[in-house]
Amino acid sequence: MAARRISSLLSRSLSASVLLSPARNISRGKAIHKFSTAAAVENVIIPEVQINYTQHLINGKWVDSASGKTFPAYDPRTEQVIAHVAEGDAEDINRAVAAARKAFDEGPWPKMTPYERSMILLRFADLVEKHNDELAALESWNNGKPYEQAAKAEIPTLARLFRYYAGWADKIHGLTLPADSEHHVQTLHEPIGVVGQIVPWNFPLVLFAWKVGPALACGNTIVLKSAEQTPLTALYAAKLLHEAGLPPGVLNVVSGYGPTAGAPLASHMDVDKLSFTGSTETGQIVFELAARSNLKPVTLELGGKSPFIICEDADVDKAVELAHFALFFNQGQCCCAGSRTYVHERVYDEFVEKATARALKRVVGDPFKKGVEQGPQIDTEQFEKILRYIRSGIDSDAKLECGGDRIGSKGFFVQPTVFSNVKDDMLIAQDEIFGPVQSILKFKDINEVIRRSNTTKYGLAAGVFTKNIDTANTLSRALRAGTVWVNCFDVFDAGIPFGGYKMSGMGREKGIYSLNAYLQVKAVVTPLKNPAWL
Repeated sequence: MAARRISSLLSRSLSASVLLSPARNISRGKAIHKFSTAAAVENVIIPEVQINYTQHLINGKWVDSASGKTFPAYDPRTEQVIAHVAEGDAEDINRAVAAARKAFDEGPWPKMTPYERSMILLRFADLVEKHNDELAALESWNNGKPYEQAAKAEIPTLARLFRYYAGWADKIHGLTLPADSEHHVQTLHEPIGVVGQIVPWNFPLVLFAWKVGPALACGNTIVLKSAEQTPLTALYAAKLLHEAGLPPGVLNVVSGYGPTAGAPLASHMDVDKLSFTGSTETGQIVFELAARSNLKPVTLELGGKSPFIICEDADVDKAVELAHFALFFNQGQCCCAGSRTYVHERVYDEFVEKATARALKRVVGDPFKKGVEQGPQIDTEQFEKILRYIRSGIDSDAKLECGGDRIGSKGFFVQPTVFSNVKDDMLIAQDEIFGPVQSILKFKDINEVIRRSNTTKYGLAAGVFTKNIDTANTLSRALRAGTVWVNCFDVFDAGIPFGGYKMSGMGREKGIYSLNAYLQVKAVVTPLKNPAWL
């Protein structure tokens, strides 16, 4: 549902144009269009929203860090500081975990009826809709994503997801089981306890909903660490949850860096469950910390290098648009981005030509301006990483069809970039770039593309574009990925589970499957005396 809205936003902006400078020669004599600096931000729009929440939220109160330290939150359009946020460390995590533990062991939240918990979640969803514009403005200001995308798709998705989990709160129950002897057997589904959650910077509020929603519906208490790049909206959303009636200590939010706040949370002995979304490399560290401490169960939603397969029967114009969306959406900063575009050899040349033309029309600029499709990357680190991968692609003899450079001299803007003649052994075809870089590869037949698509350490998602139902069925069953989108991409309805195979993680977010991660199953066995039946 959200993805359909996002797709419509994308299509509405197709008529917008971007100024191009004349072609220039770059790397081995290839003629490349370079985006004009006119596409970059010159006079930025300052959003009409106040940054009111920069402290930690612990036990229902706004508090400074124990150390008194703060860290800067930036506007990626200008590279300027927009707020100073409390910098959490182990002591702040300890305080937050203690508050969550007391709220779980002694507080009213787990003892409320499921219906009462659901009503609080529903009131929160209403408040999200009321404050949609402020939340969207903060999200875009601190993250760089287009305001239209945040306001019309992501914030409504936040409300939708909490309504979905509110509906689950009073439908969580165990079973009565037959026994081979004279015993009554039942299972209880109990909240797991204190949950630690670490959310990423690319979709701060959507991932807030993916994690906080099911944990609260199941009756748990939470310590959430936001990404240091995007701490502002999690604090605002947590404030709204308390306004909706959430008791103190049930949701605690600590801002800070991974090594000094995330690691203490992952290794805390009084945290019963951990959920992490981020890179595969950091996920391995988090998993080890959880195992070495109290062997807490962990849900990991990690990196991806998703194949997007365009078959020979495809409508090329539609395939170009969908493949463009699958890769460039959210500045390419999407774990499931269709970043390996496999195109059948019969339509390859036509596809490359049209994909290049589409990328050259992509509107890059201030995300608060109407019609802008692509804002800046999140920060210096990600910006420089993307440019290194682009240089790697050029050095590996992939053909740079367009883009390949930054836009302007200020802000983290990268030209929409397209490579053709990409080979599987190139870094741009193997590594998660997390940026606006499309790699187009050629294939001959279905068996070949299945083998090549699965030859990766990742298995988060995949896309298939075909008119043939048999081809779609063959590919969707053969691809080793947690989600396969057929003739669509990035459809993230609340009930659809999301998670990966292999090094893309373990466990599932969203839908009924996500509830299992926040529940303990207890078997209760009672003798029966002279039962009338068994």
